[in-house]
Amino acid sequence: MQAGDDALLDIEDVAVRFGGIVALDGVSFHVRSGQICGLIGPNGSGKTTLFNCISGIYRPNRGDLRFAGHSLLGVARHARAGLGIGRTFQNVALFPSMTVRENVLVGAHARLRTGYAANTLGLPTVSREEAEIDGDLVGILADLGLNSEADHVVGGLPFGTRKRVELARALIGRPKLLLLDEPAAGLTHGEVDALGELIISLRDRYKLAILLVEHHMALVMRVSEQVVALEFGRRIASGTPEQVRSEPEVIRAYLGDTETTHAA
Repeated sequence: MQAGDDALLDIEDVAVRFGGIVALDGVSFHVRSGQICGLIGPNGSGKTTLFNCISGIYRPNRGDLRFAGHSLLGVARHARAGLGIGRTFQNVALFPSMTVRENVLVGAHARLRTGYAANTLGLPTVSREEAEIDGDLVGILADLGLNSEADHVVGGLPFGTRKRVELARALIGRPKLLLLDEPAAGLTHGEVDALGELIISLRDRYKLAILLVEHHMALVMRVSEQVVALEFGRRIASGTPEQVRSEPEVIRAYLGDTETTHAA
């Protein structure tokens, strides 16, 4: 698959093996700037492995991952957030004893450009940087409906609220690409409906590309402009939701009745 001029993320022939187990087998696709791309497949199809390659947790045995035209293979995992890659996780990864505000501000570390010396001397650049981050924090908390919980300890909040806190933490890093790993897991039907609207609104407001791994088929098909289907580590379909929904291999492997079935 050839990447277009507006491709932000290029996945090129990526293969990952764990001993004798092939987790990804020559996967290729690209995500354009401003696009929502859904990544579907049953458990064990390689979705989270691919996310971990993009995040730098795993290194592919073959292939390349290019972000904004540059290979990620030589970029340390801690440096990828600074390039503009944000992520949430299947299991909410927050600091339970810290407040919502404190948890979100942790995500701003990748934006910091002032060092120890500048902070010790109290240089004006430090104040400007702090003011900019505080301004973004106010807007993000408002966009995610977290103003009233800003000073609440995260550990005592409902699961759906903690999901939004993790999303806010990713957004404050000003990502160009947001990796959402099963954001609907554990949410009620009403919360899933609201999540779909939120994903689209955040894409538009923050001018993001979003790569979405999700088992909830109705959500994926509703918000995605492109859907990529994996099975046993290989890409078996890629296209619009309508194209992928009607692909025989996808129907067999994942969807069944798309009105009632969630991918396993």
